[in-house]
Amino acid sequence: MAGDRTSPDVGECPHKAERNVTLPYVSSSVTGARKLLQDDLADLGLGEGRLDDAALVLSELVSNALRHATPLPTPGEDSVGLSWRAELGQGPGSSSWVEISVRDGGSSTMPRVARPSISGLGGRGLGIVQALAGRWGTEMDADTTTVWAVMEVTDGDLAPGRAGAAAETADKASGDLCADASAVEVSVGAHGDAPVRSAAL
Repeated sequence: MAGDRTSPDVGECPHKAERNVTLPYVSSSVTGARKLLQDDLADLGLGEGRLDDAALVLSELVSNALRHATPLPTPGEDSVGLSWRAELGQGPGSSSWVEISVRDGGSSTMPRVARPSISGLGGRGLGIVQALAGRWGTEMDADTTTVWAVMEVTDGDLAPGRAGAAAETADKASGDLCADASAVEVSVGAHGDAPVRSAAL
């Protein structure tokens, strides 16, 4: 399993995580990917219930790619791409979400929610994703298909103690630059009530 990670517990943005991973195009890849996702989201403070939901969404998306699509058009190896981004808000009512996406080499049909019979053994994957995620969709280009899902996270979905800690962090971070990683803090040497002008560079 290859990939990169923006660690959720390093740097100035401890409430964000992002990871991109390339998995071998085999069913055993699902287990390792679930573990990575759960570790990242647990480090952020996501509670057990929503953590399980995110792992199930990931499992269904990867399983669908392995069952219904071709590998990525990468020479020399059969693989599927997986990524997730998460941001857990820093106070009551703030926006929190987890986005999971899987990229493969495409299929002859578009991914869609099936309506299997009661006795049917398969065909429920995207129905599960739809039930657990507020939004999901598909993006296609000439060589690849990406299926993504976004799960909203409420204060009740956070691990015990995380909501209170998030509120304290929000109070301290009113001037935090995490919201825009391209922002730079510059001392302008103004003192007291001296006027200060600024410009975006």
